[in-house]
Amino acid sequence: MRIKILEDLNNIHITSESMERRGNLMEDLSRYYTLLKDPTRRKIIEILGVQEKIGFKELRESLGLGVGTVYYHLDMLSDFLEQDKQRKYRLNAKGQMLYRVLKEGSVPASLGISETISHRAAKWLFLSPLFALTVKPLKFLPISFAILILGAYGASIARLEPALFFYFEYSNRSPPSIAVLFIFNWIGLFLFAEALANILFKRFGNDLQLFTCIGLAALPLAAFPYIYVTVPTFLELLNLYSWELVENLRQVILIILQIWTLLLVSAAACYGKGLRLDKGIILGLTAMYLNIAILFILGRFT
Repeated sequence: MRIKILEDLNNIHITSESMERRGNLMEDLSRYYTLLKDPTRRKIIEILGVQEKIGFKELRESLGLGVGTVYYHLDMLSDFLEQDKQRKYRLNAKGQMLYRVLKEGSVPASLGISETISHRAAKWLFLSPLFALTVKPLKFLPISFAILILGAYGASIARLEPALFFYFEYSNRSPPSIAVLFIFNWIGLFLFAEALANILFKRFGNDLQLFTCIGLAALPLAAFPYIYVTVPTFLELLNLYSWELVENLRQVILIILQIWTLLLVSAAACYGKGLRLDKGIILGLTAMYLNIAILFILGRFT
């Protein structure tokens, strides 16, 4: 009897280990599949699988993509790559397994590759399709400038003093000064993001694409002054006007746009400097916290 109990316990232990290994395998395969959904990353794995190792310049020429975009995909694949003494990229042991998964098509069909609604929503929340096009930044540079100019003009007519992620009502500055301050805030953010990416993540160059992406990221806060001046009219049309409601609605809208802008700044760092999203968010949060700290020091928050 005692022997049978021990055997049963041993079988249970083996079964649990098998289930755990299977669960880990499925988790790994699921992660592989997430990575392989992107055609650029599939192509990188294929190139490295065939050529064994390749330099960054040669890889970029093979892909036909910008520096920041290639760095972004290499960063996404960082757990599966390594570099030799000549700084050439090659697959590590996990990367070779990933290549076999790709080559043999051994990913379970149950994982599926169809893009979910939440994934599509996240892409547009971060404006990923738009940022992806900035690989040729000169085409989008005029749009970035237009966003900054519209934001500067809106802040000046609304008499909102800009402080990067924040606005202060009833500014004593002249409208031209407010407009210049808005543009300078975002130029300062670009310089800060450039410096931080260099220091923390050793990402150099690709400045024009980063500036273009930062300009695009300013869109929500550039739109806020126009929303600010139209809120009273909107509430009057609904017969809901009260000064308290106007102020509350403005604050809620500003908070939503601040959060969206933070996400876009993070995405701008991803595409402009080829960083993974987690690193881009670190950069965006650092910028916001520094913005808040400076405003506290200046006594703008009471």
